[in-house]
Amino acid sequence: MGLYEKILAGEEKLSLVGLGYVGMPIAVAFAKKIKVIGYDLNEKKIALYKSGIDPTREVGNETIQNTSVEFTADETRLREAKFHIVAVPTPVNDDHTPDLTPVEGASRILGRNLSKGSVVVFESTVYPGVTEEVCVPILEKESGLTCGVDFKIGYSPERINPGDKVHRLETITKIVSGMDGETLDIVAKVYELVVEAGVYRAESIKVAEAAKVIENSQRDINIAFMNELSIIFNKMGIDTRSVLEAAGTKWNFLKFFPGLVGGHCIGVDPYYLTYRAEQMGYHSQIILAGRRINDDMGKYVAENVVKSLIRANIAVKSAKVAVLGFTFKENCPDTRNTKVIDIVRELHEYGIAPVIVDETADREEARHLYGVELADRSQVHDVDALVIAVAHTEFENLDKAAVDACFAPGNEKKVLIDVKGILDRKTYQEDAYLYWRL
Repeated sequence: MGLYEKILAGEEKLSLVGLGYVGMPIAVAFAKKIKVIGYDLNEKKIALYKSGIDPTREVGNETIQNTSVEFTADETRLREAKFHIVAVPTPVNDDHTPDLTPVEGASRILGRNLSKGSVVVFESTVYPGVTEEVCVPILEKESGLTCGVDFKIGYSPERINPGDKVHRLETITKIVSGMDGETLDIVAKVYELVVEAGVYRAESIKVAEAAKVIENSQRDINIAFMNELSIIFNKMGIDTRSVLEAAGTKWNFLKFFPGLVGGHCIGVDPYYLTYRAEQMGYHSQIILAGRRINDDMGKYVAENVVKSLIRANIAVKSAKVAVLGFTFKENCPDTRNTKVIDIVRELHEYGIAPVIVDETADREEARHLYGVELADRSQVHDVDALVIAVAHTEFENLDKAAVDACFAPGNEKKVLIDVKGILDRKTYQEDAYLYWRL
């Protein structure tokens, strides 16, 4: 009986190393079919899961309460499993170089607890070569085992979209790869247990790594183009979204929109690819140009807040500004690499200390990562400018009366910055408002 058959029969277990926005939904999905150990070194997070609370809000408290995943912060429990999936973040350093610390640390932990006959699959987004050139040597050193003889490796890039209830693990085609044909077959069969959309067998681990890193790079470049168009059309006095709606009537026009590009994927992955390219002697032009545009959009929004205040004859330094939304994307509590912080920091440069409201965001994470104390909605009143930075459903549902109530009554103009264009522009393009959007 092979490893796959033993897993199916309940004789062997699967482990998830890293239980964040990606790892936890994977663990929960597999637990419906097989025995799963969910490991994370964050004891506080494990305690929440054990108490039936889903801090990521990806699957919900009820699902966590009913799952059979064995949540643990004890790394030695990994010895009970033979099929391991590593799903830890791969951020970048301040200089935009890859920070492989999390995946290296996970490899060390797993290596210390790796047994013969195991299969290790990495899901973390990396540049081509990391799995075999960085992770394998660590696994071998820590375990004393030999890759290809005592254990096998594979790579299956995560494609989960945090906050998205439609495009989930089960509904997205899964790329799988293995170091050899036998490993690829095992990896494919295991993932086929939960991925209803099926799997795509990449011809090598490096091909799978490369496929993942270009997915988000492509999206990043397309959004950068939209952001550049927004800057150009703003100078021309043309509404960008109106232009895109008109152009979108052509069958082959790609429907991307301007916006802040943050998070731990789109705003990060391109740097992994360009870093590897630099090592090979090639300096990226298109990819890095797109990154520069997108990285500057927070500052650009803040500058337009200030310009609008000046146009409204409101003193900039004493202006009261409220920012609605702080997460990196809508309807998701994750604040990691949020570009809203760039708006906030730039406003501080002009002497403005904005009130920041986001009931969806992880408050403790915002405090820990950025020193930001999120306010309650009740504190948004008598403002001179309102910045809707994130398209949370709660903000999309704001009616004009609710928006009106946020502003100081004595101002000649109400400055409304609708970054994502979630409100009806024509409703606010009247004498009382100065409305601006990307």
